[in-house]
Amino acid sequence: MRIRKYFSQLEDVQTEQGRPVGRPVRRVVTAAVLENEYAGRWQEDLSSLYELGRDLGHQLTASALQLLGGESALVEAYGKGALVGTSGELEHAAALLHPLFGKAVRSRLMQALSIMPSTVKRAAPGATLDVPVHNVLDPWSFDHFDAVSFSIADAPHPREIVIVLALTEGGRPLARVQPQPG
Repeated sequence: MRIRKYFSQLEDVQTEQGRPVGRPVRRVVTAAVLENEYAGRWQEDLSSLYELGRDLGHQLTASALQLLGGESALVEAYGKGALVGTSGELEHAAALLHPLFGKAVRSRLMQALSIMPSTVKRAAPGATLDVPVHNVLDPWSFDHFDAVSFSIADAPHPREIVIVLALTEGGRPLARVQPQPG
């Protein structure tokens, strides 16, 4: 599959509802827009996409870490997702994201253990994807239940897939919801 372009988005949340958040919450999205060779036709065996997913996991993580200041970035939460063009199947994105992508991302992040939340949807160019994120160590850390939204104006084309990684250096700004017993 050929990659048409890469996309990056970086945000630093400084205030929430007019209140300073203390340490800014930095969120980064890196994405690859690639041709979907299976768009418009049935393919029973999608295993050829697994290795590409692994390679994209390594590449997108390296790009995201660079935007966060390098390998020593303190990544607290992560998530993954994909937008599939209208001629493709959701399963095409699943083959890229699930077997090897997450493992590749975790291998680049110090101590990342938890499963990465994900989302996939079929969409036209410019669609917004809300990528769910949670803590890299504790999938039940309430402060890190969040999502990072992004879109690319000209992607995905009908025969493309956008593969997305979101990393954050913090939880929700001013998080204060506490777990309850039972």
